[in-house]
Amino acid sequence: MYICTPLNYYYLEYKQLLTSISSMKKSLFIFLFGMFSAFAGFAQETVVKGSVKDAVTDEPIPDVTITVEETGQTETTDGLGQFLFKEAVPFGEQMLKVSKTGFLTRRYPIVVNEGKTVDIQDMTLEVDRGSQADLFTITLSDDELNDDTSGSDNISGLLSSSRDVFQRTAAFEFSSSFFRVRGLDSDNGSVLVNGIEMNKFDTGRPQWSNWGGLNDVMRNQEFTSGLAPSAYNFGGVLGTTNINARASNYREGGRVTYSSSNRSYTNRIMASYASGLMADGWAYTIMAGRRWGNEGFQDGTLYDSNSFFASVEKKINDKHSINFTSIYAPNRRGKSSANTQEVYDLKGIKYNEYWGYLDGKKRNSRIKEVEEPIIMLNHTWDISSKTALSTNIGYQFGEIGNSRIDNAGGANPSPAYYQNLPSYYLADSDGPDLNGAYGAEQQFLNDGQLNWTDLFVANDSRNLSGQTAAYNLYEDRNDDKQLTVNTIFNTELSDNIVFNAAVNYKHLRSENFAEVIDLLGSNVGASNVDNFDGFQFDLKNPDRLVQEGEKFRYHYEIEAHELSSYAQAQFKYNRIDFFIAGSITKTDYQREGLFQNGANVTYNAEGDIIKDNSFGEGDKLEFTGVGAKAGFTYKITGKHLIDVKGGYLTQAPSIRNTYTNSRSNHDYVGVSNLERIDNVASITEEKISSADISYIFRSPIVKARLTGFYTKIEDANEISFYFADGVQGFTNETGSAVESEFISEVLQGVNKRHIGAELGIEAQVTPTIKLKGAASVGQYTYDNNPNLYLSADRQTVSFGEANLKDYKLAGGPQRAASIGFEYRDPDYWWFGATANFFSNAYVDVSPITRTANFYQDIDGLPFNDYDPVLARELLKQEEFDNYMVVNLVGGKSWKIGNNFVGFFASVGNLLDKEYKTGGFEQGRNANYRELRDDSNSPKRVFGPKYWYGRGINYFVNVYYRF
Repeated sequence: MYICTPLNYYYLEYKQLLTSISSMKKSLFIFLFGMFSAFAGFAQETVVKGSVKDAVTDEPIPDVTITVEETGQTETTDGLGQFLFKEAVPFGEQMLKVSKTGFLTRRYPIVVNEGKTVDIQDMTLEVDRGSQADLFTITLSDDELNDDTSGSDNISGLLSSSRDVFQRTAAFEFSSSFFRVRGLDSDNGSVLVNGIEMNKFDTGRPQWSNWGGLNDVMRNQEFTSGLAPSAYNFGGVLGTTNINARASNYREGGRVTYSSSNRSYTNRIMASYASGLMADGWAYTIMAGRRWGNEGFQDGTLYDSNSFFASVEKKINDKHSINFTSIYAPNRRGKSSANTQEVYDLKGIKYNEYWGYLDGKKRNSRIKEVEEPIIMLNHTWDISSKTALSTNIGYQFGEIGNSRIDNAGGANPSPAYYQNLPSYYLADSDGPDLNGAYGAEQQFLNDGQLNWTDLFVANDSRNLSGQTAAYNLYEDRNDDKQLTVNTIFNTELSDNIVFNAAVNYKHLRSENFAEVIDLLGSNVGASNVDNFDGFQFDLKNPDRLVQEGEKFRYHYEIEAHELSSYAQAQFKYNRIDFFIAGSITKTDYQREGLFQNGANVTYNAEGDIIKDNSFGEGDKLEFTGVGAKAGFTYKITGKHLIDVKGGYLTQAPSIRNTYTNSRSNHDYVGVSNLERIDNVASITEEKISSADISYIFRSPIVKARLTGFYTKIEDANEISFYFADGVQGFTNETGSAVESEFISEVLQGVNKRHIGAELGIEAQVTPTIKLKGAASVGQYTYDNNPNLYLSADRQTVSFGEANLKDYKLAGGPQRAASIGFEYRDPDYWWFGATANFFSNAYVDVSPITRTANFYQDIDGLPFNDYDPVLARELLKQEEFDNYMVVNLVGGKSWKIGNNFVGFFASVGNLLDKEYKTGGFEQGRNANYRELRDDSNSPKRVFGPKYWYGRGINYFVNVYYRF
């Protein structure tokens, strides 16, 4: 028996205590070991964190997006400007992109090592004063080129939203010199508003004035360059710009702006307000603006424009929203004339022949008026967090009018008409008429403007005898109604794959006619009979007297349909991104004549019409376009990238380059008077092949891109109209040869080649100073000898090949460079300057003088005095002088409470350099003898006509943002 004594009791308690302590030590050891292991594991975990602050104020910036470019991982800074990547960032060299709306995006390289912490404190962002102070974008849609047929108009609009230094330089520094990116027309780029394409069927180009003056609400743009993939459409070889005008995308607040300039207008005022997305799911944005001025830089170029915008959106729930947008921007502007060098020498580069005084005020005879409202309804369905479907309906209607004087029986009213200039008298066949030349010179110097009074007097004298008006002012009108419906699908198939697709339908009905807008004092009316050839413009209503507001000369409709679709897949991986896309488009055009043109009917012996090539419906023309493109970006490191893209597409020609003279007849390229033209191919789709390769360098200090590019265009058509002397093959009604004729010139099967390189580079040398440079070196030429034929009334004459191969394409300088700097002070003022250099700009050659017609006499044999050496000199393409343009910009902003006041000013062409931006050879002297004699005159009578750039000019802008 065991007896428990006190001693035994204490012994047993002591032994139990030792056992407990031993157990606790073991547990403590296990706990400490586990804690140590956990801390060791934590210490070995890779961490990427940091902070972002304002480069000037040193204040932390919240809500900044930090992106690992190779993987797409993103984090956002907190209220203290701090961020921490929750997911593991891959080891090795990485590039962090640091971005926030209203700030300039920056990139920082990092190296991630296993078990190490990457802590990048105090990364800096600069406020994007450009977006606050409007920088140059305020004038992009205002400064339209006066040459309405030029494809370079507003190429800057396609590029203004790009952050690429070269493309922004092209938009803001090069555009005033008619520069074309890669030598391409603006119809090679797509412009969309809320996913609805705005490019016109008629020209293939966007009509930027449709939303002119609405800068504050049209600045939310997404730009994809060149053949890069777009989430909205297949695009052209110049890329795609989508303007996002959904009401919920605008920051809450308002803005009032006043501007003054001597460029296109003298005054501008704008006001806008956005509600932001409200608690009840509604959002709205409204804006109104006005731009006006009696004249811009060129004399007599009035400007009168009003602009209105409204966008209302309802977010129904987390998945569905509906947005309604309306845009109305009616505008009127006076055009300016291209002139010969003789005219510029006498009157200066501001001279404009289109205006004259009437009742003590300047009145321009050439007014372009655009009034085309746009309404659209957009439905967005966020099917899931990774899939969205956007369905859009757009309708545009209204009118575009271009006025001019109709000379129906009087002398040519143009003050710069060749018979009114000194050169005409100096080229007298009997020897120079010095007295006549001096008198013409003095008359032109002392006046030289359109004499409206003479036109009224001429009509008044005809009123007494009951004759129709010798002159009237009429307008060429295009009244379009266009419906667009599309649906755009985007989905992330995985973390690495994005799929885009869209189906698009467009329908156009375009009514085209001439309308008398001012009879200039005639109380009889205008005649609807051709004054030169005597045919009726409308046999259905012969000898009709036309009053103001009535149609005359021509009247027809064009109906067009387009059904297109595209699909695209984008793949993104650590080392390489690539994409592939394809499209198909069906397009058809059909003309319906509403006047029966007397020059385009054929009679039998009994006087009955047996062929009508004018009235009713013409052939339905159908085209099928296909497109394919692909590209990849290889990331050598986070700093060094290689980007390669290539594509091939076919597309329908624009309406303007399809019909050879739609105002008179059904003729189209390859077909005349309802019959095929011998030795001229049928009209077909244009074919475009394009490729480019880029090296891209990105570091926190330097960003650069060097690109080589190649584009070939095949089977294009070019159609122009002019009065020609010295053409062969035309006869009058008696069968006698006619060498002077108003003609339509058709170049068929034109091939063009565009090859060159682009460079853009910028360096943030200090937090306040940035250096930047850009350059483009190109060679843009005709690449074959296309067919040429001329049409006049119902006669067509083929001239065979036009020897254009290797002639340079006109359209601005083929070489351009810019160097400049920006200084941004901590006190929120900034200043910048650029020097821009331009060269290798050429006059647009006349194709007719490069055909056999140039050297053949009326009998088809070469002129007996033809000199090949002199001919080569006469046909040498003119190259314009090189020039430099210096531009200055600057501004300041002040913060008053939560509001901002800002000031911006720019001075263009500071050194007031005179330079030619473009020009064309007149086709009037179409053969060797005519051109030789004109060139041998003391002053050329029919020399090329030119456009000059603006001299020194300014723009001042003041705004209040709340």
